Amino acid sequence: MMKERPKYRRIIDAAVDVIAEHGFHRAQVSKIAKKAGVADGTIYLYFKNKEDILISLFREKMGQFIEKIQDEIRDKPTIFEKLETMVNVHFSQLALDKNMAIVTQLELRQTNKNLRLKINESLKGYLAVIDQIVEQGKRDGVFRASIDTRLARQMIFGTLDETVTNWVMNDHKYDLVALAKPVTELLINGLSAHA
Repeated sequence: MMKERPKYRRIIDAAVDVIAEHGFHRAQVSKIAKKAGVADGTIYLYFKNKEDILISLFREKMGQFIEKIQDEIRDKPTIFEKLETMVNVHFSQLALDKNMAIVTQLELRQTNKNLRLKINESLKGYLAVIDQIVEQGKRDGVFRASIDTRLARQMIFGTLDETVTNWVMNDHKYDLVALAKPVTELLINGLSAHA
């Protein structure tokens, strides 16, 4: 007997596993339903189609992700600790859920532009957290006041995203979480010998 969880969440979790295993284009709704332990028709009580499942799973998981990061960084006194905690949570969450890492790093990139735009809406909250850290770093004098926040955000997010993608492409062969501190140091100090 399937553990009692709301059907919506079971479907979301099943979709992550099925999409990671088969790829988005070959992930049939019937496979998601079977994995979730529900009838095929039940899926359509919650979602319009497979694309809606993908958008919903990303929105749901990203919402949890943002909440966790905000909770973890809230009481960190320094920018270094806030940034390191954010990087650590980013890496830890995806290391704990390798299927979600596959979906976010590989499958989302293979969807059509319309779908990607809808999914990108869910990223805005996370990018806002990065902006807050950069802005506080500028106010605290840790970062140069002249730094373009948007460019800094792109560099931070791009670094994290590429690090996780590389880890996924290498079949999770190394400890992703162990990279949190060196990645944070690189983001804070850059490549300068005078940092």
